[in-house]
Amino acid sequence: MFVAKTAGSAEWRAVAAAVKTLVEEATFDANSEGIKFRAMDPSHVALVDLDWPGSAWTAYECDKPFKFSVRVEDLTKLINRADAKDSVEIGSGEDDSISVKFSNGYKREFNIHLIESTAASAPLPKLEFDTKATMTKTVLEKILGDVSVVSDQVTILATKERLTFSGKSDVGKAEISLARNDADVLELQSNAESKATYSIDYVSGILKALSAVADTVELEYSTKKPLRLMLKLNDQGAKMWYFLAPRVSD
Repeated sequence: MFVAKTAGSAEWRAVAAAVKTLVEEATFDANSEGIKFRAMDPSHVALVDLDWPGSAWTAYECDKPFKFSVRVEDLTKLINRADAKDSVEIGSGEDDSISVKFSNGYKREFNIHLIESTAASAPLPKLEFDTKATMTKTVLEKILGDVSVVSDQVTILATKERLTFSGKSDVGKAEISLARNDADVLELQSNAESKATYSIDYVSGILKALSAVADTVELEYSTKKPLRLMLKLNDQGAKMWYFLAPRVSD
């Protein structure tokens, strides 16, 4: 038996939106410890890694491993029918399906037919990073918006005391700096000066997907290495990591 319930719909909305930025089919793995999901986009530029432990649900039960694959478009359409305060209960259904129940006085129940996914499992990159920073999601979104006026990519330079975001093109150039003691910077650790360039659209896309659940973002990277972002789905331990390859033009 598999049943997973949340008190509201925000987490599932965020997960569906994040997964939709990468793939058209999604396979979730559930066991007694919780639900996991990992997938890489077709171009192998970005990867999402979700860890949703059983303790982070309002109610959770999984007596044996349960894997379910769905079309992301179908899941997104369904989850978007839930109101913000609706509890969302997902469970194993009949005839190769999962059941989805919404309840907040007005109760609804749906069934989605499962699919046979052809996607291969994505390996998790084994990386060590020189720089780690935690900041408010709002300020990072503002920075990316500012840099996007002149460029579709952002270069991040980190030192022990400062983070600098910049971009340039034929249009012009932009540069925004955050000091270690700025109000929007919650943590900054840099063992070595780090500099790398990333696609703004990819980073903005995942921030937008998780905008309703995450207030802060943890950023880790090293010179010319992938960027790893960590955002919380809730305060009970559900997290999503997002890996993004650097732009080779850096």
